Amino acid sequence: MDNGLNIKSNCALDFVSLGAMVHRLDPGIIPFRKATECKIHVSGGEYNVAANLADCFRMNCAVVSAIVNYPIGDLIAERVKAMGVKAYFKTFTHNGVNGPNMATVYSDRGLGLRAPVVFYNRANEAAALLKPCDINWKEIFTNGVKWFHSGGIFASLSETTGELIIEAMKAAKNAGAVTSFDLNFRAKLWSIWGGEQKAAEVIDRIVRHVDVLVGNEEDLQKGLGIPGPEVAAKSKLDPSTFFGMIDKVVGKYPNVKIVATTLREVQSTNRHSWSAVAWINGKAYSAPTCQLDVFDRVGGGDGFASGFIYGLLSDESPEYSVKLGWAHGALLTTFPGDTTMATLEDVRSFAEGGSARIQR
Repeated sequence: MDNGLNIKSNCALDFVSLGAMVHRLDPGIIPFRKATECKIHVSGGEYNVAANLADCFRMNCAVVSAIVNYPIGDLIAERVKAMGVKAYFKTFTHNGVNGPNMATVYSDRGLGLRAPVVFYNRANEAAALLKPCDINWKEIFTNGVKWFHSGGIFASLSETTGELIIEAMKAAKNAGAVTSFDLNFRAKLWSIWGGEQKAAEVIDRIVRHVDVLVGNEEDLQKGLGIPGPEVAAKSKLDPSTFFGMIDKVVGKYPNVKIVATTLREVQSTNRHSWSAVAWINGKAYSAPTCQLDVFDRVGGGDGFASGFIYGLLSDESPEYSVKLGWAHGALLTTFPGDTTMATLEDVRSFAEGGSARIQR
């Protein structure tokens, strides 16, 4: 199908992502200050897409990251393996006292009118120490990679992580891989070493090597430094603001062939309206709007990205690719944790108009 991408065939890996691995502590609906126990979810904005593509969409995927040889690192590595993702890790040695560490994300689920609360401990994070020349890209790309992905969360961690993404993007393009980048702008992470101006400088240099961008209008404005359009959205589900910015994005980055994002309007923590849109090779596409009963909202955007990328890699039509991303992102919010528990059959059924009627 005409999506503007030149996707290689006969590759050892369908998809490779570069990013930080984290573990998320989740006390459920109990706020942390009253919590007595937590679930542990293994996550990472970039990793989640690889895990979803491997586990739900049955693709050959790998993650490139840092790991620390202590029990938290072991826990994370075990979960990566269980999701069917090949790991290319640079290993760091924990000094027994203060690191290097695997980052911790603290995130309760909220309930009803009480929003989820997210905060971090990324002190002395191993992934932030990754730098150019740390990874053997030749080894990773030698037997063929169809798609390479990274994101703004990893870019925000330190002075060196953005440089590593640029090195990786160049290697990916030289190897003939499609490249994607999820802007995932996080003001808290950028604020400790440069803020919005630094973010725009770093991300600008990355996006010059990117074919597919994932990000909403706020990501485009703050991550790329592109001013918002004259048109104002009527609601969070109105794509006019997003589409109104595409000409500026493509004018600045003519290499970008696809821009996509989710649309979400939050009525309460557990009730969202959900849609998705994409600009693909000059044309606009929109998914339907559905009402979500949300169990755990973390990872929904990565769920969209993985379903959308699966569609593009599988030569589905642009419209159906957007629907697959929309459907998988919606399903992901019904599971605990940041990565998928859906099957490909679940996703296709919902994308094609399936319902929540009991399956007997």
